[in-house]
Amino acid sequence: MFSFRIEGVREKRWLYSIMIFVLLLSSAIVLIKGHYFLLGDLYKPNNDDVKYIQSAKLLINEGVLAYNSGEEPSTFIMPLFPIMLAGFMKVFGQGDAAIVAFRLFQCLQQAASIYFIYIIARYMFNSRAAIIACIISALYWPDYFSSGVILTESTFRLAILVLIAISIKAVQHRGAGWYVFIGVMVAFAAYFKPHASLYPAIFLVLWWKERYSFREMVRSMMYIGAAYIVCLVPWWIRNWLTFHQFIIFTTSGGSPFLLGTRIDWNLPSADFFKLYPQYDPKTVFEGSDSNAVAKGLDILKYGFTYEPLKYLHWYTIGKFYNLYMIPYYWRPIWPFGKSLMFGIQYVLVWVSLLGLVWAMIRQSFAKMLPVLLTLCYFTVIYVPFVAFSRYGYPNMVLFIMFAAYLIDQLLNLKKKRSLIER
Repeated sequence: MFSFRIEGVREKRWLYSIMIFVLLLSSAIVLIKGHYFLLGDLYKPNNDDVKYIQSAKLLINEGVLAYNSGEEPSTFIMPLFPIMLAGFMKVFGQGDAAIVAFRLFQCLQQAASIYFIYIIARYMFNSRAAIIACIISALYWPDYFSSGVILTESTFRLAILVLIAISIKAVQHRGAGWYVFIGVMVAFAAYFKPHASLYPAIFLVLWWKERYSFREMVRSMMYIGAAYIVCLVPWWIRNWLTFHQFIIFTTSGGSPFLLGTRIDWNLPSADFFKLYPQYDPKTVFEGSDSNAVAKGLDILKYGFTYEPLKYLHWYTIGKFYNLYMIPYYWRPIWPFGKSLMFGIQYVLVWVSLLGLVWAMIRQSFAKMLPVLLTLCYFTVIYVPFVAFSRYGYPNMVLFIMFAAYLIDQLLNLKKKRSLIER
């Protein structure tokens, strides 16, 4: 059975030591490096992080939620991240102190993630594999970059780990309260990234595996749905009152589906523009018009008809490579340069994949199912859209669990050989 408790003095000592290590090291890095982690200019809103900061200030000073729209309200992004930043600015002022405080808050989130990594990996495998997973995560340098950059990934990663843990508990416990909690957490995650909203679909598999009756399934989904709707209602009301239309999530300035057709950010082949003369290479990916999906479908129709291998590779291996083989490590931190981290990432993903295959052979499939379904969901959801390392980062912690399992198995094998040789 799944448990949130940590039993055993040795386990607690290891786990708390790793959590303290992560908290202290990440805090030291963000305090020493400071604005090194800024991707844009605080005085020129030219990147996502500084735009979030600008949005938070505007929210405090004018009471307006805006992003990429000057001082006019918008629905370009979901609101929770700038609201969180605004909360820190209310307490610490609108200068550097609030940014530092928020970075330290992200350091706390990284340390908290270690706890959830442990209890999830322990449930799937064993205590030693769980501790190994925590150690790998503590040494995974992109986590420290994530602590310093003002983006949603640290918070979203922790939300996904919490969601996995309570999902396991809910399926086993079958209590209404756990499913309400899931609905709240899905809404919380959706307030950062709307695509998290379909996460409850994985429960159809989990419920089938646990032999839920149809009535239990419907009741549980109603609890999730009701909690989710209640949490999203304030956003819907705000959009209705502001724009006089029902906007479920966002209305952005570009189509992720259309942009997702760009192979390594290149234009389609020249022959595409000959076959579809209504499109111009200079403007085909510009704007956010209602024809964006139609454009994307035309590119895919051309690609899978005339260059099938190229587009099949892009929508399978290419997307996977961009999500996971490239580290979310845009500001290198000593002693790991970008090139070294690329190599480490490559090895880590392959070791994780080997561990996953080995676990599928040797371990209980039912226990791994919540993590496997989560990993599949947050991989497949990006395949039709833009896929890059920032979006793949929250899933890396799930890969790490399987790398830890493989290392644990190799240690067992080494121990057995030593005993035989004696």
